[in-house]
Amino acid sequence: MRIVVAEDLYLLRDGMVRLIEACGHEVVATAATGPETLAALLRWRPDVAVVDVRMPPTQSDEGLRAALAARREVPGLPVLILSQYVEQLYARELLADGAGGIGYFLKESVFDADQFIDALERVAAGGTAMDPAVITKLLSSGSSNRRLERLTEREHSVLGLMAEGLSNQAIAQRLFLSESAISKYTTSIFGKLGITDDDNNNRRVRAVLAYLNKP
Repeated sequence: MRIVVAEDLYLLRDGMVRLIEACGHEVVATAATGPETLAALLRWRPDVAVVDVRMPPTQSDEGLRAALAARREVPGLPVLILSQYVEQLYARELLADGAGGIGYFLKESVFDADQFIDALERVAAGGTAMDPAVITKLLSSGSSNRRLERLTEREHSVLGLMAEGLSNQAIAQRLFLSESAISKYTTSIFGKLGITDDDNNNRRVRAVLAYLNKP
């Protein structure tokens, strides 16, 4: 994969570059400010970008706003937000285009290289990789969605794990159910949310975005 790393802290930025390259991927550019991030994303149009939220010049939300601006220019540009903070408003805007290729992890939740690289690969493939803590924060501020209200408690659990990027097999292991049972739950979820596309991967992304971006 061709990757852009946008992080203002030198040691963390350099560490991510070394980790990514050690795993066989290419870092085509790095950025330390919001404007540098936007310029790098638009120039390189990477397979996926890792972007911090709070960057110079004001240390507020420059990184996230740069990611939003880049996705407006390059629809579906895969972005993994890696931050210490959950910026709910901009996170919802990032999810709102329904294009997928979105991840949002808190830095404190990344425990090993495999987890980080797996999240990058899922986002690069157009999927989602959401930190459970981010999901909780987004859902706590969401308003009611009648379609989501149709889901059972178990279906909500399955959809939450789908948002984290887990496969049916992984969800089955987490919930101590059979993979066939999870398949039935996902089919039911798609039906209740009115998602009929035959592409199963695309349906998963659309279901997750409906879940996280309640209108």
